[in-house]
Amino acid sequence: MSYIVNNIYGKIKNRHVMAEVPGSKSITARALLLATLATGESTLYNAQFSDDCAAFTECIKALGIHCEAEGTTVKITGCGGKLPVKSAAINVRSAGTAARFLTALLAFSDGEFTVDSSAQMKKRPIQPLIDSLRAAGAGVVSSDGAFPLKICGTSSPASEITVDITASSQFLSALLISGVCAKNGLTIRTVGSHGSDYIKMTLGMMWSFGVDAVEKDGVYFVRGGYTAKKYDIEPDISAACYFYAANKILGTDIKVKGVFPHSMQGDIKFIGLLKNFDGGRVDMSAFSDQALTLAAIAPYLGSPTEICGIAHTRGQECDRINAICHNLRAMGVRCEERADGVKIYPSQPRPAVIETFGDHRVAMAFAITGLRAGGIAIDRPEVCSKTFKNYFEVLDGLCYELTKN
Repeated sequence: MSYIVNNIYGKIKNRHVMAEVPGSKSITARALLLATLATGESTLYNAQFSDDCAAFTECIKALGIHCEAEGTTVKITGCGGKLPVKSAAINVRSAGTAARFLTALLAFSDGEFTVDSSAQMKKRPIQPLIDSLRAAGAGVVSSDGAFPLKICGTSSPASEITVDITASSQFLSALLISGVCAKNGLTIRTVGSHGSDYIKMTLGMMWSFGVDAVEKDGVYFVRGGYTAKKYDIEPDISAACYFYAANKILGTDIKVKGVFPHSMQGDIKFIGLLKNFDGGRVDMSAFSDQALTLAAIAPYLGSPTEICGIAHTRGQECDRINAICHNLRAMGVRCEERADGVKIYPSQPRPAVIETFGDHRVAMAFAITGLRAGGIAIDRPEVCSKTFKNYFEVLDGLCYELTKN
């Protein structure tokens, strides 16, 4: 069943409303792994319970970790860097962060493990991470550099490894967090380049749990162990961005509870960009999850918008550059597909059914387009459960608050 977006343009009666979004998926995933590896019991507050994070918790339970949740609070009794099981089979489903993070953890743990995934995740190769883990001394058997995997782990890996982060910074974050499992510590060299915000997030959270990983000239040194703690998780800035994008095209003043300029999440840059942006060229390599969001509101801006630096998004939940162009053209919006982005020309979108391609961000982004255009329907809106289960309920609530007498 499709979701019909409520066109509220010209019907605004209350500009100032407050929205609430789940905890950050990126921070929740890191906190789950850090707490798993820590010594003692950690308590995580405001954890996100999307499909991705639910998959992550199921996996760590299958690895013998005690984990219990009540509402958005999670208590985890960590293993002190040494898993209590020597064999296990886990399924990361479509959770990309869990897939990368847990693969590294198992490679640095004594035992034999299998990791399976959804069909969608099988289309997202992780060869650079596999190459690094094999160089470290772990046995990793894969099908064309993708899931499923068979892993024969080692807690005594080579002391120095190299990882190519061109496709994803998560490969480095995975190695950094689980590097504490290496008995003699781990030195990680990087090749290629990617946005550094998520790496800074990883290092900052590792420090919060007691490990101060040192970086010098692209080389990282990981030593020590994590200590359990109580940890507050920020609201998900990626989710909040949709509502700030709505402000741009509706003239509203929607604010999201708990969102502040000093967030450790890289997508906070997008909220800053929106303040004065009315078209032009923008490199979104550092906050590429919001390329879809900018594309969704670009038809309403004063001049053409050229988004670049997002070639790697072709290998995410779907080919996101192609998804942008497909849906804009369906709405009658002129656009030009580029190898690393898209150029979008101003126009009024016409009625269309948005094809989500199984990608939660496609569904959420193009719903914002429909707030100012009649007849926009989102096909398979349930894909939002990956990160924001009640997104459309929140959106409906905001539309009601913005337009009520």
